[in-house]
Amino acid sequence: MSQVAVVTGAAGGIGSATVRQLHADGMTVVALDLDAEAAAAVSPDSYRLDVTDADQVADVMSRILERYGHVDVLVNNAGIAGSAAATTAHETPVADFDLVMAVNVRGPFLCARALLPAMMNAGSGHIITIASVAGIVAFPGRFAYTASKGAAIQLARSIAIDYGHLGIRSNSICPGMVETPMTQWRLDQPELRARVEAQIPVGRVATPAEIADAVSVLASGRLAYANGTALVIDGGWTSW
Repeated sequence: MSQVAVVTGAAGGIGSATVRQLHADGMTVVALDLDAEAAAAVSPDSYRLDVTDADQVADVMSRILERYGHVDVLVNNAGIAGSAAATTAHETPVADFDLVMAVNVRGPFLCARALLPAMMNAGSGHIITIASVAGIVAFPGRFAYTASKGAAIQLARSIAIDYGHLGIRSNSICPGMVETPMTQWRLDQPELRARVEAQIPVGRVATPAEIADAVSVLASGRLAYANGTALVIDGGWTSW
């Protein structure tokens, strides 16, 4: 029986790369994204999903479980960086802070909450949350994003602590700078790209496929003893 993986934010750079990689690994992959057409373009099994909407999350996850009977892997990938106004603490509008936290923290919580009972019944499951090195080393002028990614790492660890004895694992992946639509505005500026790459020991930013590789390894079960881990994939940036 094919393993079933659910990927949120599936139409984005890391999300779509993850869907393709897990498909290549032989999994049935359900793509979830706020953009229904974009989700359908990356997987024949797709749904529109706003991860901040509790009722919608419960409904979509219920339909997935009804269709497939089980979910083996949940990849909490949906995330946002926040608007240009979301900078330092005193300058960030409350609405901007709330939105970043809603997508980056409430979203993974709601998705995990909806699938954990089925994983508990199965006695197995793996929740992989895409966090960021910003959750480990604070990014200047990105208060909301940094706070949300720190919370995402702790969310993953908390699930690992509470459900590990039931056969359910939870890990986070912390990418450094990745070339995606979210970062393209910055990387398209030669001076900014040069400044970013000068801070990375390997001298370049990551591709989405390299982050998807990390998801693939965790999802495969080859690192079966990894639980509560924050796996850093940053080209050595946090080693300075």
